Amino acid sequence: MLPNISILIITYNRPDDTLALLKNLRKQEELTSCVGEILLLNNASTTPYDEVVDFIHKNKDVQINYIDHHENLGVARGRNYLIEIAKHPFLLVLDDDVVFAETNAISIVSKLFTKSQYIKNNTAVITLDVFYYATKQRQLSAFPHKNDTEYVGKEWFLTYTFTGCAHLIKKEVFEKTGLYPEDFFYGMEEYDLSYRMIDNGYTLAYDNCVKVLHKESPQGRIFANDQLAMMWYNKCVVAWRYLPTKYFYSTAVMWSLQYLRKTKFDFLGAFKNWRKVVKIPKKVTTQKISKETLSYLRRVEARLWY
Repeated sequence: MLPNISILIITYNRPDDTLALLKNLRKQEELTSCVGEILLLNNASTTPYDEVVDFIHKNKDVQINYIDHHENLGVARGRNYLIEIAKHPFLLVLDDDVVFAETNAISIVSKLFTKSQYIKNNTAVITLDVFYYATKQRQLSAFPHKNDTEYVGKEWFLTYTFTGCAHLIKKEVFEKTGLYPEDFFYGMEEYDLSYRMIDNGYTLAYDNCVKVLHKESPQGRIFANDQLAMMWYNKCVVAWRYLPTKYFYSTAVMWSLQYLRKTKFDFLGAFKNWRKVVKIPKKVTTQKISKETLSYLRRVEARLWY
C-alpha cells in the first residue's frame, strides 16, 4: 500500500508535548505504509526544541520535515503553509498536544474515506473522537456538534463544522474552496472553511473509529481577553460573509454577552470590539451560501444563531 497521508502539525512553545506526539506516532502500526510525511511547523517558538530536533535526527526512517519558521503565522496561515507543501491526498491535522490512545489508529484513519457513507455523501473532512488526556472524559468543546445530548454516542454522523485539533481532510478540497482565511490569526477559521466546503457540494462528518487524547485542561483553556475578542469578531465575520443577515446580528449580540461573561465584565474591551464588529458590513464582502447549503445546515441541525 502506498502512503496516502500527510500529517500536519503546528507547534508553539510546547516542545515536551510535541516530542510526546512524535513518539506516539513513531509507535503506530504500519506508520510508514500509511504516512508519507510528517510536516512539523514551529511557529517562531521562544522555547528551545532541541530534544524534538534530536528525536527527528535519530528517526530518519520516518519522513519528518521540521520547519523552524521565523514568524508566528497563527493557525490559519500556518495551516495554509503546510497544506500547500503537503504531497499526499489526505491531510491528518493534529494539535501538538494530542496523542492517540491506540497503536493502530493511523492504520484505521488511513482507510476512513473508503467507508461507503463518506463516498455516498461526498464527505470532505472527518473529525476524530477527542477525549481529555488527564480524565479520559469526552471533550465536548472538541465535539463537532453543539447538540451533544442527541449526537454523543453515535458511531458517525454528518455535521456542519469540524474540530481543528484532530481531523482528516482531503487535499483536493482546497482546490475548490481556497485555503483558510488569512485575516483570521486565531479562532473560527474552521467555520469559514466549513461553509465553503458545504457550498461546493461536500459534506462534513464525525467518526468515533479512533480515540484522540487531548492535553487541554478539562476546565478549558484560559483565553486572554484579546483572544476572546478575536473569536467574537471572527465569528461575526463568518456569519456576515456566508449566512442570512439575521444571523450576523444574533451572533454579534450573543458573542458580546459571552465575552462579558468570560472576561468578568470587561466593558472597555467589549466597547472596543463592538466598534470593530459594527464596521464588518462595510468591510467584508459577502459570499452568501446557496439555498441548498442552508437546507443542509438545517438538516444536520447546525447552530446558526451564534
